[in-house]
Amino acid sequence: MKTATVIPTVRLDGRDRLQRLRSLAWLLDNSIPLPGGFRIGLDAVIGLVPGIGDAIGALFSAFILNEARLLGAPRSVLMRMSGNVLLETVVGSIPFVGDLFDMGFKANMRNIALLERHHLDPVGTRRGSRLFVVLFTLFLIALIALIVAIPVLLVIAIVRMF
Repeated sequence: MKTATVIPTVRLDGRDRLQRLRSLAWLLDNSIPLPGGFRIGLDAVIGLVPGIGDAIGALFSAFILNEARLLGAPRSVLMRMSGNVLLETVVGSIPFVGDLFDMGFKANMRNIALLERHHLDPVGTRRGSRLFVVLFTLFLIALIALIVAIPVLLVIAIVRMF
């Protein structure tokens, strides 16, 4: 008769999980020292690969977001963290300028700081994150309105010329 092999599962408490996420964020954002004391991470190096580099970096960041969700971060904090990842991914996809932005913005380290701040001051972090989400949403609405308005105004100007 065959016996089944039991693989023990390791349950991580919040501190262990947060430390593991902190290590991952450091690897992605700060693990490679450069001359002058500046540091970049694997995320910036991966982001140099055209087309898929920023998408791969976003997947690592999504893992951190999911772990933050499992740690009990409220929706407002998760949305703020998602905004950091979205900003870094979108701007990072612009050739050269985006890579420089990616090296300096460090969304994963920002997100870990937000998560740690949430554990120290849940009410204050939630309040600050809600304000950020509201302001960021208003900014996106204004940006979309501007993107729509410019072509419309150009067409109107061209039509008036004739």
